[in-house]
Amino acid sequence: MKIAIAQLNPIIGDLPGNAQKILETAKQAASTDIRLLLTPELSLCGYPPRDLLLNPSFVEAMNITLQKLAKDLPPNLAVLVGTVVRNTEAHITGGKTLFNSIAWLEAGKVKQYFHKRLLPTYDVFDEKRYFEPGLQANYFALDNINIGVTICEDLWNDEEFWGKRTYAVNPIADLSILGVDLIVNLSASPYTVGKHKLREAMLKHSAVNFQEPVIYTNQVGGNDDLIFDGRSFALNLQGEIICRAKGFETDLLIVEFDEQARDLQLDSVSPVYESEDEEIWHALVLGVRDYVKKCRFSQVVLGLSGGVDSALVAAIATAALGKENVLGVLMPSPYSSQHSISDALALAENLGIKTQILPIGELMQGFDNTLSELFAGTEFGIAEENIQSRIRGTLLMGISNKFGHLLLSTGNKSEMAVGYCTLYGDMNGGLAVIADVPKTRVYSICNWLNEHHQKEIIPQNILTKAPSAELKPGQVDQDSLPAYEILDDILQRLIHDHQSAEQIVAAGHEKAIVNRVLQMVSRAEFKRRQAPPGLKITDRAFGTGWRMPIASQVADY
Repeated sequence: MKIAIAQLNPIIGDLPGNAQKILETAKQAASTDIRLLLTPELSLCGYPPRDLLLNPSFVEAMNITLQKLAKDLPPNLAVLVGTVVRNTEAHITGGKTLFNSIAWLEAGKVKQYFHKRLLPTYDVFDEKRYFEPGLQANYFALDNINIGVTICEDLWNDEEFWGKRTYAVNPIADLSILGVDLIVNLSASPYTVGKHKLREAMLKHSAVNFQEPVIYTNQVGGNDDLIFDGRSFALNLQGEIICRAKGFETDLLIVEFDEQARDLQLDSVSPVYESEDEEIWHALVLGVRDYVKKCRFSQVVLGLSGGVDSALVAAIATAALGKENVLGVLMPSPYSSQHSISDALALAENLGIKTQILPIGELMQGFDNTLSELFAGTEFGIAEENIQSRIRGTLLMGISNKFGHLLLSTGNKSEMAVGYCTLYGDMNGGLAVIADVPKTRVYSICNWLNEHHQKEIIPQNILTKAPSAELKPGQVDQDSLPAYEILDDILQRLIHDHQSAEQIVAAGHEKAIVNRVLQMVSRAEFKRRQAPPGLKITDRAFGTGWRMPIASQVADY
């Protein structure tokens, strides 16, 4: 039996458009004698649909679209489609009104539904808000082959692999007991750095332990702050990867199930990325491209300061959208160094993007004049520095409004963590491209980019000069912050590893610096709450999975 893996990039809520993508892929598969086509979790509506699911008319439209799709599909092709199904017993049991389901479509109709059994509620996931868990092991027979059906999280509860049990049941173990010939998993698993290695190791363990070949189908594309990397794959009984789809691209893989051997046969295996920097680059390019296009923009604007952060964002935007769709705006102040201007212009020339120079000296003077009486008798300080940032933010928003460009903000994770950013200034924007990328990683990706292209994309002076906001004479970031190597290690331990202040100090950091960083992280929560959505590349991003209080007093825990 030939089975096809459709690695699709849906638009959330676009039921006709997503159905058309499935139909076109199905016709392509049918032309090559494919018997079964697999699509990702919630492939009909896109993942995650979030509170769209609270709209009964949306759920009903999904059912109507599914029925029509079933009739339009090639008659000799079985297709598994991710959808939502009403829980008709919710009024009796008191459960949720919906199931996260897979529909088996064949011969013009919906032949069977399979419901997701394990519903995640950690990080960005909140599926118990909408769904009732399925209670039965899911499988069906197709041409004398018993195929077990699992949905995303259903794979993630192997007690032997994790050393613990998160849920009461293990759907893979249940299917193995039933003696199915093959397990398929339809997923929408968000990207984080290195996660594909974990997926492959986990499923290798399951395939060998339960002696079940496994086909894993993942969604691809950017949806709001989440990026889906694709990289669907399949394993044989020995736990060997016999096929792997491309990363960060739509793809269609064909794998063959040998009925005599009761196993999957070797096919095309796409290579893994050589480094994390390369992987993150492709993730961010996809995230920007999809966010811009799915929000119905075509062009972007950003401020070019001559610093490394805006340089990386400009390079990502250019790769995602094309140089003709990126505008870089230079807004020098009397405190801006000449090399900041020349470095920004050199970057723009390397990328081939358009630039505009808007000096802000006169605007600064206007603010000073207006505030002179109120500020009389006070010293120049953070308030005046922030006005410069807000002038720039206002100019960029004006350009965005005038020409319909999406404004990209350029702050990195290190700055967002400790509040080294200005509300209504450099935080302005529709998308925070590198908000989950620490400063040290920003430099690492820029160096990789130059090495990968074997030429200078990011000017060398941008990579070697001391980072500075240039809001007063001689200012550098380390006037206010620890060295980024120290800061990023503290933040990694605090945010990702959940270490206490005592543990971080024991790791070799000065107590005074650790306590200060912890205070800064806590006090900056009100800024992060007002920030634009940021693309998620780590397992602990300042986005939908970060749920900290604003009004709080945090000790050195």
